[in-house]
Amino acid sequence: MSKTIRILCVGAGHMGRSHALAYHRIPEFEIVGICSRDDGSGERVNDELGGGYTVFHDFEKALAETKPDAVSISTYPDTHAPYAKAAFEAGADVFVEKPLADTVAGAEEIVAMAREKGRKLVVGYILRHHPSWQKFIEMSHDLGKPLVMRMNLNQQSFGDNWTTHKNLMSSISPIVDCAVHYVDVMCQMTRSKPVRVSGLGARLTDELPEGKINYGHLQVTFEDGSVGWYEAGWGPMMSEMAFFVKDVVGPKGCVTIEPREAAGSGMSSDIDSHTKTNTLRRHYSKLDENNQFVKEDSWVETGDEPDHDELCKREQEYFLKSILEDLDLSDHMNDALNSMRIVDAADRSYRTGQTINL
Repeated sequence: MSKTIRILCVGAGHMGRSHALAYHRIPEFEIVGICSRDDGSGERVNDELGGGYTVFHDFEKALAETKPDAVSISTYPDTHAPYAKAAFEAGADVFVEKPLADTVAGAEEIVAMAREKGRKLVVGYILRHHPSWQKFIEMSHDLGKPLVMRMNLNQQSFGDNWTTHKNLMSSISPIVDCAVHYVDVMCQMTRSKPVRVSGLGARLTDELPEGKINYGHLQVTFEDGSVGWYEAGWGPMMSEMAFFVKDVVGPKGCVTIEPREAAGSGMSSDIDSHTKTNTLRRHYSKLDENNQFVKEDSWVETGDEPDHDELCKREQEYFLKSILEDLDLSDHMNDALNSMRIVDAADRSYRTGQTINL
């Protein structure tokens, strides 16, 4: 393969736009086409990038005509498995947005085919590329065991965001779509095997198809005794209060992300506020003989706070590195499957009313 990676961008919504912008900015990538639904999104992204790319509205046609080295998939989750498998069949490497698929079976098929064809598969776990989230995980390892991990990301969505969310929730629930990020973080914090999952859900709107929900909550127990919960709710009815909770507690204290620019400011629908950390607060639990804290809380800032587009660029630089340097992505793919199995178990738990043993 030449140094230039010819890439087909599939999907031109919010994530698709950011990834296309990244490929446009990275000289080792050459965009050979933008494929989107026939809703004008592909044309808008093409115009933003200078209008020099071909826009397609049929994936199979785009794949056949462009013959890319790699395919970037930023479509709705129910298309991830068929698109990724078609790309592998065509001899292309694949970047696919999270979740890896809309079902565990679909995710397993994607990974199995990547291995069978000897192609690279990178999943869009954007927090893995954020310096402050990397530091958050690192600091959690100094807290002792077991850990208690508390995380959420609720969005008071309206306007175009609500339209996008309704379309997305027609194929997948918020707890499956979003939780993969945060259970992946939990797994990195505990370095332990998840053993049990419970899930809750609620339907807070009649604007979704029957059986679909716009609020979900999961609880996961790990082999080392650590526990974590995550909640996600989307819609105009959601509260702006405590929409962003990222906290890990252990015997030696806790580490908390304090989103000073986001919390309580009406920003839950702002995609950049979902990854901003601003500062990490470390609390120490040790007490003296009078039960007073021995050490004051400290704050850590990495000094590197990339916005959403920059994070997507870092993801694509990793994708490029995985191709050019032939990285072993076995752990990366296994981790994606692991988090997918956890959120799928939470969804099954909600629907059956039973705790799921993994």
